[in-house]
Amino acid sequence: MSRQSVRRFSELATVWTGKVAQRPRLIVAALAVSMMATMALPVSGAVVDEKVIDDLLARMTVTEKLGQLQQLGGNVATGGLLDGQEGLIRRGQVGSFLNVRGAKSSNEVQKLALESSPSKIPLLFGFDVIHGYRTIFPVPLGMASSWDPKAVERASSIAAREASAAGVRWVFSPMVDIARDPRWGRIVEGAGEDPYLGAKLATAQVQGYQGADFGAPGRVAACVKHWVAYGAAEGGRDYNHAEVSNRTLREVYFPPFRAALDAGVGTFMTALNDLNGIPATVNPFTLGQVLRREWRFDGVVLSDYQAVEQLIEHGVAANGADAARMALEAGLDVEMESTLFRVHGERLLRDRKVSRARLDEAVRRVLQLKARLGLFENPYVDEAVEQSVILSKENRDAAREVAGRSLVLLRNEGNVLPLGSNVRSIAVIGPMADDPQIPLGPWFADGRKEDTVSLLAGIRAKAAGRPGAPKVGYAKGCEAEGGTKDGFEEAVRLARESDVVILAVGETADRSGEATSLTSLDLPGHQLDLIKAVHATGKPTVVVLINGRPLTIGWVAEHVPAILEAWFPGTEAGHAIADALFGDINPGGKLPVTFPRSVGQIPLYYNHDNTGRPPSDFKYTSKYMDIPNGPLFPFGFGLSYTQFKLKNLKLSKREIPPEGRLIASVEVENVGKRAGDEVVQLYIRDEVASASRPVKALRGFERVTLAPGESKTVRFAIGPEDLGFYTCDPRFIVHDMQFVVEPGRFKVIVGTSSKDGLVATFDVTGL
Repeated sequence: MSRQSVRRFSELATVWTGKVAQRPRLIVAALAVSMMATMALPVSGAVVDEKVIDDLLARMTVTEKLGQLQQLGGNVATGGLLDGQEGLIRRGQVGSFLNVRGAKSSNEVQKLALESSPSKIPLLFGFDVIHGYRTIFPVPLGMASSWDPKAVERASSIAAREASAAGVRWVFSPMVDIARDPRWGRIVEGAGEDPYLGAKLATAQVQGYQGADFGAPGRVAACVKHWVAYGAAEGGRDYNHAEVSNRTLREVYFPPFRAALDAGVGTFMTALNDLNGIPATVNPFTLGQVLRREWRFDGVVLSDYQAVEQLIEHGVAANGADAARMALEAGLDVEMESTLFRVHGERLLRDRKVSRARLDEAVRRVLQLKARLGLFENPYVDEAVEQSVILSKENRDAAREVAGRSLVLLRNEGNVLPLGSNVRSIAVIGPMADDPQIPLGPWFADGRKEDTVSLLAGIRAKAAGRPGAPKVGYAKGCEAEGGTKDGFEEAVRLARESDVVILAVGETADRSGEATSLTSLDLPGHQLDLIKAVHATGKPTVVVLINGRPLTIGWVAEHVPAILEAWFPGTEAGHAIADALFGDINPGGKLPVTFPRSVGQIPLYYNHDNTGRPPSDFKYTSKYMDIPNGPLFPFGFGLSYTQFKLKNLKLSKREIPPEGRLIASVEVENVGKRAGDEVVQLYIRDEVASASRPVKALRGFERVTLAPGESKTVRFAIGPEDLGFYTCDPRFIVHDMQFVVEPGRFKVIVGTSSKDGLVATFDVTGL
């Protein structure tokens, strides 16, 4: 929103909405929203001496300037350079590298730039540090299941310390794309389907990576991605077209990015998809109007891998020179991997198709980023620090704790879990049980399987320390994909000989992440058949899911008494899961994404808009004829080994003006026999509005730990930012979206998932 928009916005009083409830609509810009929209928001980092930047720019040749806008990929296997890259460094034709890492390697490459390049500008090394550098934490979707921003911030802080010790000062994380389609493999990299939860965790990640100053020791510059609506890809097909309205962009897809920006994120990465027909890499609305003008972002924007060159394949650029021109004109600063800026830049300048001012603007941003990181003063890293920081005991302990907080108990009929002292023998079965590579998940940075605790190893270690030391047997049963059923006989025999069965199933890491779109969310291969065969033995069975997306597990949820969703838990996977199975920790995680019953329901998400014919027993309503309409497991769902009760929902006010605030309070009590965690969730519903609104929307949550019999009062502040929405006033042009809070009745729902809860109402009054 521009200053002019805010001024005319504030001049409005009431606008009649005609037949929509025949009531006045008061348009109010929430103070925080309007203030943020008009302020310049510098990124965090050390203070930059602009005179130094000016002097450097004045000395640099055009070749060097274009070089600063070039990011190339180094040798991902060794952390060093590829053939031919040394010459580019000497000529000043590269400004940053992807995949160059390791203290020794990065120092050697940095020395080359500082001693041999024309202007002696330090290089910047970036890496895909998505959920840890060497100590690997749960995948982001798993960490989102913790509903614990402090835990997520801690994980990101440790990742930053390890990465920076290895010379990596720029991490391409957090990925904050909202994803409502689990067929899209990159759902694993984000926080799920909800913009409010996504925004809170985006803030936590940026703060964890960057701290108050990303130039400080042990900190890195974060890169929020993928700007924007990458998670809305048609059909869940990666890199695909996304058609998203302005309102949905601002209410669903923008909020996590805005939260990252408010947290001081250093850089943005554009998405590979097109948005409403225009590739995100050159989209004037998202890059120019929103990011640069409305939000006043002054940091570096870089493309995703080869995205500038792919403008040709998109069909919007005729050739490489055209693609480079479009990207530079749109406001892109750094080109990742493709080399069109470097190859065509000088000619584009000579032909006046790109201005010198635009080139200098982009170069200035890159130099400012390097200065904020302190690279001009401290370009090298201490090789001794790397050895003391990487994979330390402290880091592994944190990974185990965060993995434990990310576990979600989906089912526990008959209290099969936790395993009791009467269990004398345990059958560990399944293709996910003894492969230490699988728990690392996709994008595991420098994580190594030899450092990883498999589920089988974790259970054996835990059992050995228990009274009586239960016997632990193992049978793989089948491969994760394909293969035969030849191992079923051994698995069934072991199950019959044991007191309890732990069945580890799911998907391998290479079926999750980038370029892993699927049409089926069923367990792959013969895994479901293996579960059925073991279940037929009648032995108490626990299914442990290791995966990166919601799976369609209807038969399992109907027949297997206990299900624990572990996601890809990381380096300490086996220990964390064993902690939960044996009751040393009590699972308290909640789902950040809906589990469908069938892939045919997708997209399926809790905060969908109202319909004129909501589901009912009447035929002509919005539902499926062949399955229940609702999810298998709803957003926000998760069980515990104890029980909780919510009571005494109270609102501090029953009426507030559009700019007013109130407090909702609720008492949560542990009515069970074990200490445990509950995530209290607050949802809002606008009952009547000038536009159809979600049936409910998350606007607050808190994870609390309670001893048996203990209770706590949880309070949530509710203000305009929680009640308003974006709409077009008839006085303005159709794309001039305004944030409004309309008078009317609002419902507050406080529960332990998105499915139900205690209800109270209040009214927003007019003038």
